[in-house]
Amino acid sequence: MKNGSRLAALGGVVVAGALALSACGSDDNNGGGDSAGATSAAAANIDCAKGAINAAGSSAQKNAIEEWTKVYTSKCSGANINYNPSGSGAGVQAFTSGQVAFAGSDSALKPEEHGPADARCKAGKAIDLPMVPGPIAVVYKLNGVDGLQLSPKTLAGIFAGKIKKWDDPAIAKENSGAKLPSSEIKTLHRSDDSGTSDNFTKYLKATAADVWSFEPGKKWVAPGGQGLKGSDGISTALKQTEGSISYVELSFASNNKLQTAKLQNGAGEYTEISPESASKAVEGAQIVGTGNDLALKLDYGTKVAGAYPLVLVTYEIACEKGLPAEQAAFVKSFLTYISSPEGQQSLTAQGYAPLPANIATKVRETVKGLS
Repeated sequence: MKNGSRLAALGGVVVAGALALSACGSDDNNGGGDSAGATSAAAANIDCAKGAINAAGSSAQKNAIEEWTKVYTSKCSGANINYNPSGSGAGVQAFTSGQVAFAGSDSALKPEEHGPADARCKAGKAIDLPMVPGPIAVVYKLNGVDGLQLSPKTLAGIFAGKIKKWDDPAIAKENSGAKLPSSEIKTLHRSDDSGTSDNFTKYLKATAADVWSFEPGKKWVAPGGQGLKGSDGISTALKQTEGSISYVELSFASNNKLQTAKLQNGAGEYTEISPESASKAVEGAQIVGTGNDLALKLDYGTKVAGAYPLVLVTYEIACEKGLPAEQAAFVKSFLTYISSPEGQQSLTAQGYAPLPANIATKVRETVKGLS
């Protein structure tokens, strides 16, 4: 395989710390040589691309991308995908500056980000493609207290620094019979620009505006607490800190065996976190983007029975058109696979939720038109 010159042409600068997974040859495809044209990998229903691309962004989708890359490269001999889970903000910046072929972000592009992102695409626009729905787990470490229940107002009070002790009356009222310690609550939050923080603070603002007075955003602005980089950093610190509480994606909570709280939805029901309960919340999302942009508006106050209200959707930010031909072909091939029924079905085992059918159909139609 002659990939030396192709790495620069397809992916830009290889991002340090990327998750690099390359194929070890497979009998399931008929590819050969170093052409970037598609070849058929019938067993996985993938139209394979050759060469390499770089991508970066959301750490929330790290486990999903890792699994998808493993499957794709096992079926597509000569394919190499480098994904750096650097955080949503860093991913958007890398995309805008042309360092990566596509970016993962837990928030759709903001108005001020669209201009630079569109300019990077040259012949087309940058679009938001929802791809990885997932619940955000409120995780904590409190020995002897499992199944903690929290309403939006109580959760907002904790992270706003207004509720400081675990045996505060507000927490005790929602957890009758629990042996809550009188110890200090230690809040942990993301120190990097994070789409997870953006969604978490949007949820607090939407459901407890009288308590949470801060504007939502990727950068954490509330006072107090300890900042840590990435969902990995949060998970590691929480496991080592008794009395701590934070927020990470379900896949990180599951992989690290962290305690998770039940959250009260708009119907007053305390619901456990799961891919199934998250799907019920995402089903009510509305597409608010224009043209081929599929940005969503989530209903954090959902009253659907059994719905877990704190969810995010990770987007792949890509160019409608305007990338170099070989790079565009690879991006289209990979996004076609991950948005396919097979790609989406694999999400549940990773702690995510597949796209609802109505949204998945629109994503597949849009990806088909990339050029």
